[in-house]
Amino acid sequence: MLSKKTIENVLYAVLSHGGDFAEIFVEDRFNTNIKMVGGYVENSISGRDFGVGIRIFDGFNAVYGYTNDASEENLIEVAKEIALALKSKKTDIVLNLMKSDTRNLNPIKIIPSTVDKAKKVELLKRGYESAKNYDSLITQVTTDYFDEEQNVLIANSEGLMVEDKRVRTRFYVQSVASKDGEMQVGFYAPGASMGFEFFDGIDVDEVGKEASRIAKTMVLADYCPSGVMPVVIHNEFGGVLFHEACGHSLEATSVAKGTSVFSNKLGEQIASPLVTAIDDGTLPNEWGSLNIDDEGKLTQRNVLIENGILKSYLIDKLNGRRMGMESTGSGRRQSYKFAPTSRMNNTFIANGDSTFEEIISDTERGLFAKKLGGGSVNPATGDFNFAVMEGYLIENGKITKPVRGATLIGTGAKVLENIDMVGNNQTFGQGVCGSLSGMVPTNVGQPTIRVKALTVGGRKGEN
Repeated sequence: MLSKKTIENVLYAVLSHGGDFAEIFVEDRFNTNIKMVGGYVENSISGRDFGVGIRIFDGFNAVYGYTNDASEENLIEVAKEIALALKSKKTDIVLNLMKSDTRNLNPIKIIPSTVDKAKKVELLKRGYESAKNYDSLITQVTTDYFDEEQNVLIANSEGLMVEDKRVRTRFYVQSVASKDGEMQVGFYAPGASMGFEFFDGIDVDEVGKEASRIAKTMVLADYCPSGVMPVVIHNEFGGVLFHEACGHSLEATSVAKGTSVFSNKLGEQIASPLVTAIDDGTLPNEWGSLNIDDEGKLTQRNVLIENGILKSYLIDKLNGRRMGMESTGSGRRQSYKFAPTSRMNNTFIANGDSTFEEIISDTERGLFAKKLGGGSVNPATGDFNFAVMEGYLIENGKITKPVRGATLIGTGAKVLENIDMVGNNQTFGQGVCGSLSGMVPTNVGQPTIRVKALTVGGRKGEN
């Protein structure tokens, strides 16, 4: 990456005209993405992305710049330009960089780049065949293979210097079912912070079948009725609702500015006493796990809500200054082209005491949202709108017919208050989250939960 001497010279240069903190982020990333449409490889891209990001603080102000020219001469020039942009008073600084070893929470057995592409294409073919042959209603299948190896070096004027290797692998299948001019989509996309050994633990044939099962079920379904009703949200990717509707509002990115609905509410009851919510970047080999965050701090287990009480926010270094609080190991960025900010890792609602069967049987009438799709949220208000990818009616305490076209509409704060049953079957789903610092891999999760009253968008008059 960069020598210790070069790093010191760049840090001195960035602080040459003032500022009280400087940081260097060096990234060397290798990735492979192969996409198959209709059983044929449409895209196969392998590449390398290398660059350096430089950041300076002066109190609560920050300036960030980046370059992919890592020569010392260029880095010092970029550093000086950043320093001049900050326009702060010069201060004396003495550097004492000490290289630190980091733990390895995500052991890797097979680096994906050592595996022949033909093996990766074979996985795509298997996923395609199992999805396409699931049923005659399946008219189109897309399969996608992804892996990356990201090597980072992070150093700052407080003496930190640490390196880390991150490896991730993911497999994605999307199926389209068609009937009488109508089309419905199903997808499934497991991933992990693992190497190619990831495929020892998942069956790509089953991934393909699951995507097609969802698509077929929904294309045959009636439209969902609309109204306010109890909604049972299933485990795994059902956790995306908490992630989007509540998790973003707990990030210091919005909390520090006072624009979050949860700003200045530490210690207050913001959720049902049944709800404990956690963000944990230390879970071994999970999709959103990291040894260190993108500011070089060890990731940790952050209890955000405990028995309904707000206990913590997700905090990065700069916003921690603004809030007078320590970083929670939550500074993340897509790449060297982005300054880091507070982001989620593996965010989930913890297990409760109810079984799945108890939750369903206790619900006289409502909607069972088995799988959620995309959505949108306003962190300032918590207002959200989510599509239900796979849904069913609950009638007389039993899951009955499938329904399509359902959306969940509400506010994060109200949903937290209205959770009245929490299951004991917590699992994770994988996603990619976008925010100010770009797109980052995140896990979402929860057990099955019931929201006693939630607005469901559908079609009026449907029964």
